[in-house]
Amino acid sequence: MPKLKTHKGAQSRFHVTGSGKIMRTKGGKSHLRRRKAKRTKRLFDEKIAISPSDRARVKRLIPYALK
Repeated sequence: MPKLKTHKGAQSRFHVTGSGKIMRTKGGKSHLRRRKAKRTKRLFDEKIAISPSDRARVKRLIPYALK
């Protein structure tokens, strides 16, 4: 089989944990933060797992990151 190319944009946005979950950061954290509450800004720092329905699509974009 031929090798697959990794989608570099997806590679920088997603990372895989040791247990195999695909994690992503929340959007909207880079600017316009002065008017947001401190609690809201803290929540942007957390990583969240993607939904199982998106897993197949991300797996196609970063084939060698997943086990």
